[in-house]
Amino acid sequence: MNDMSPAAVAPALPAVSDADRLRIIIGVLMAMLLAALDQTIVAPAIPAMGSALGGSQFLSWIVSAYFLTATATTPLYGKVADIYGRRLTLFTAIGIFAAGSVLCALATSMWALVLGRAVQGLGGGGLMALAQTVIGDLVPPRERGKYAVYISGTWAIASIAGPILGGFITQHLHWSVIFWLNLPLSAFAVLMTNQTLKRLPWAKRDHKLDMLGSLLVVLATVSLMLALALGPQPAFGWPSPIVLGLLAAAAALAGLFARHMMTTPEPLIPLEVLGNRVVLTATFSVFFAMAAFIGLTVFIPLFLELVLDMSSSQAGTALVGYMIGTVIGAAFAGRTMARMAHYKRLPLIGLAAGCAGLAWIAWRSAVLGFWECELILIAVGIGSGLQFPITTVSVQNAVDPRDIGVVSGVLAFLRALGSSIGIAAVGAVGAASGIAVGMAEPGASGAAAVQHVSGAAFAPVFAAASLSLALGFVMLALMPELPLRGRAMAAPVAVAA
Repeated sequence: MNDMSPAAVAPALPAVSDADRLRIIIGVLMAMLLAALDQTIVAPAIPAMGSALGGSQFLSWIVSAYFLTATATTPLYGKVADIYGRRLTLFTAIGIFAAGSVLCALATSMWALVLGRAVQGLGGGGLMALAQTVIGDLVPPRERGKYAVYISGTWAIASIAGPILGGFITQHLHWSVIFWLNLPLSAFAVLMTNQTLKRLPWAKRDHKLDMLGSLLVVLATVSLMLALALGPQPAFGWPSPIVLGLLAAAAALAGLFARHMMTTPEPLIPLEVLGNRVVLTATFSVFFAMAAFIGLTVFIPLFLELVLDMSSSQAGTALVGYMIGTVIGAAFAGRTMARMAHYKRLPLIGLAAGCAGLAWIAWRSAVLGFWECELILIAVGIGSGLQFPITTVSVQNAVDPRDIGVVSGVLAFLRALGSSIGIAAVGAVGAASGIAVGMAEPGASGAAAVQHVSGAAFAPVFAAASLSLALGFVMLALMPELPLRGRAMAAPVAVAA
């Protein structure tokens, strides 16, 4: 029996001209650029932030705090946009994101910075989810692959400009300038989308927002992340009552969330959505892939600076190869997906190659040279990039068009959740290997801001990322391949899991 019963004929797409459709998509991609740039520009500055603010064992929280709050709010944004409209919801998300940027720029401690990043995530979750939802509103799955090129272009700009700009600002100005830069970019995003979103047809729908579900997700994830952060620390340790209590709390809260999903009328994650095999396997494949992808964006700059003796600016430039590889893979998959009957073969090959590449880096980490590392990371990026557009289109193609907003929210939810938990898990592996010890005390500056550690300390980190990609490969291999529908085709039938 199908848990998601598609209509006999897919509802007609909004009556928007091709020119207006392109303008709307470019407008929302400007908002996506704001969030994408913030993810890539921060990475090369993380070692300097740890040196300036202290708390280097919690470096991964600079990134994971953002994804944590984005995780809890991403599914809500789709429903809020149905109630109040895409335009107002997007502007609200941009405003929250800008406010969080100010808090980050003014931070004087690690936890103040983490708080600011959490506020940023409250807005950033909406920037990503709404862009995907609007594109899903306007473009049928058969044609959506070519629009993935525009998304890839957005990430290309962020991938090129972010690490280089972040490294340059950190080395020659101050890391706080990275966050001040978001204010003019936020204003520009509002100006670019203000007129275009007025052209988007909108039918108001009434929803109930699952605030309790969001709270349970945040509390469960925070408990797990705290356990992962404190477990490797000598002052606590995995058998300590505090760590064991946090793990027990995470399990109990996750159980409450599961029970809540089965009893509430409109849960944060609709059970009927996860009953679709394509949605279930594709979203969990993205969960594991993003855990590796985002975790590496934190630890690659650390590896380059602590092991290969590179400056923040050099590390940012070197990170571009990894990011651009991801964009190349995503653009190629988006262009070729519609012409391939077995479209998941490409990402399966890519994930397998990425898994092997990271295993090679883990094996060679003690003697790895820069160019060897860079070339492998480019290949890993390409392999990861092949997966992202294909899973997005597959999920949206597997359901009735009226459910695109819901499944897009679920996909974004598990992408953000995978990023949060993945960063914490990889961070725990790194802390257990003694990587945090390589950071200097607050007040250090210049070349003395970091202390060198052995490349062998990073071997478990790269091995953990390789394992995460392997799990993503398994889930993608289990995903059914459904024919891509065009403008007037019914939604394909997806067998329940």
